[in-house]
Amino acid sequence: MRTKLAIKLHSLLERHLPERRLFLKSETDTRFIRLRPETQAIAALGGTAIVAWTIIATAVLLMDSIGAGSFRDQALRDQVTYQQRLNALSDERDARAAEAVAAQERFNAALEQVSIMQSDLLEAQNRVRELETGLDIVQATLGKTMKEREAARQQYAALKSDLDDDGVATGGGSGENETVALLTDALSRTAAERDQVVADAEDALVRADEMATEIRLMEEKNDMIFRQLEEAMSVSVKPLDKMFEAAGMDPDTIIGQVRRGYSGQGGPLTPLSFSTRGDDLGADAERANRILNQMDRLNLYRIAAQKAPFASPLKDPFRFTSGFGRRWGRLHAGTDFAAPHGTAIYATADGVVIHAGWQSGYGQLVKIKHEFGIETRYAHNSKLFVSEGQRVSRGQKIAAMGNTGRSTGTHLHYEVRVGGTPVNPMTYIKAANDVF
Repeated sequence: MRTKLAIKLHSLLERHLPERRLFLKSETDTRFIRLRPETQAIAALGGTAIVAWTIIATAVLLMDSIGAGSFRDQALRDQVTYQQRLNALSDERDARAAEAVAAQERFNAALEQVSIMQSDLLEAQNRVRELETGLDIVQATLGKTMKEREAARQQYAALKSDLDDDGVATGGGSGENETVALLTDALSRTAAERDQVVADAEDALVRADEMATEIRLMEEKNDMIFRQLEEAMSVSVKPLDKMFEAAGMDPDTIIGQVRRGYSGQGGPLTPLSFSTRGDDLGADAERANRILNQMDRLNLYRIAAQKAPFASPLKDPFRFTSGFGRRWGRLHAGTDFAAPHGTAIYATADGVVIHAGWQSGYGQLVKIKHEFGIETRYAHNSKLFVSEGQRVSRGQKIAAMGNTGRSTGTHLHYEVRVGGTPVNPMTYIKAANDVF
């Protein structure tokens, strides 16, 4: 069966591909190669397969090239869109920062105004106390004068009665007349003093009424200012509370550390108050002190926020390439930011540089020690602009992005450590985005 099939196949191939001979002639000899139909068929199939593979491979390469071009165009469009979005976010952040500065200036102006008004209020209260004290003295003097006048009248009546009796009996004398004249003059002076005391008392009462009206108007004005300040402080302080809580930092603990002079700059901050006399200044003074304490808290928050890494280490456009967490079975202790080679890197908080140089794996590395037990790391840099022991401020340029150390491409590896333990840097960056 196989033989017949082979014979038929041979006949078919011989009909289209007859046997051919290829002669190879040299100077001394002539040889030939016989090309059977089967050999020609195999050669034809091989050549066809090679041509077909070449066509298919060329088509695939062309399609890949076209697809790659489209992908690059799409990537460029996405990059432009992302950069525009980053620029918009940067502008919004700058606008919020400007609003925060303006709000701080308004708070300072309001604080000065409240201090001035409170001083006026204290002065007015002291004047009222002085008037009340003077009025009490006037009333006491008036009462004493009235008693003396009544006693003088009684004495005058008695003396006059005695004189009349003596005058009737003896016809009077010059000594008695002098006594009567002296008593009459004394009574006249006493009556004039009494009238003056009464006039002074009435004037004091009028002035007291005027001062009471002035104090009432001033209290109403203070109440309006207090309400505005209380609303402003509520709007300003609560987001800061949430920012520190979102970063896992207890606001009261942070405020306490700053107030105790934890920063090492100028010692502990002194709480604000209106009076050093220890007097009870009333509800308004307590209300004003609460507002001033809130302003003091806001100022302490501002100091603490400068010392904690509530900022992004990059100001130029970038893209996130890897986040915090487990990666390939190992902890990726930071967040990676990709940008062009040499992109400027900035400190995210005030602190002291504790390392600036090469470290295995990290490449060119900058470590900064901050307050509250926080440390930040900036790795794989191409250049360093700070040295060990140098004090830096938030927003200060410290390095340029590179590809040193164990790195597969140009990027910044950014870490935040609290008490030596790595935490997610985005916790601080996102918490700050809600405020700044």
